[in-house]
Amino acid sequence: MQMDTQTRSGRNARRDFALWAEFLAIYAAAPVAMSVLLPAGRVITTLTIVTAFAVLLLHRTEGFRWRSLMEGADRVSPAIVVGFAAVTCLVSFAIMRAWAPESLFSLPRERPYLLFAIALLYPVFSVLPQELVYRPLYFVRYGRLLPGGAPGLALNAALFSLGHLMYWSWVVAAMTFVGGLAFAWAYETRRSFPLAFALHWVAGVAIFTFGMGQYFYSGNVVRPF
Repeated sequence: MQMDTQTRSGRNARRDFALWAEFLAIYAAAPVAMSVLLPAGRVITTLTIVTAFAVLLLHRTEGFRWRSLMEGADRVSPAIVVGFAAVTCLVSFAIMRAWAPESLFSLPRERPYLLFAIALLYPVFSVLPQELVYRPLYFVRYGRLLPGGAPGLALNAALFSLGHLMYWSWVVAAMTFVGGLAFAWAYETRRSFPLAFALHWVAGVAIFTFGMGQYFYSGNVVRPF
């Protein structure tokens, strides 16, 4: 009996070690390496590969089912979504008015069709992959290794912000941290992946509408070294 207990304990320790290695590789090593070591032209390709690997891990995660992503659809509050969109609009307007007034509303003024395309495609090609990696993969596969409650949400938001390090912008870092808190709260506390997805979608569209897309465009990145 003691031997069986020791064997199980050893297996659990090895499993935890492997999970920690995955976690640190996806949420810490990969973002830092892409931001510091890779040429700017290779960042998006590498990010796509890392994201695909992470989604594959999610598919193989014990206890995860794809249909679970639709659970909590009845907890998508229009008031919360509209309120979050309004706050994002106000913050975006204030930032652009203060630091880049010439770019305020640049996209709807100059390229409205591109803004329309972003509103349609952004949730599929950006919001969904990010939310899969930073919400269900994070909380379902690695959740038991990490702190819960408010510290857990803050850690998730901090790593979500770190995932945007490649833009080398304090504006991006701050907005993705605050946004990450809201998205993590929607998924983990509100138990609604659809709500997290909706909040991320409206925030992104608001950011591009007010001209803040220039901060989230890899072609504009200037590394500080």
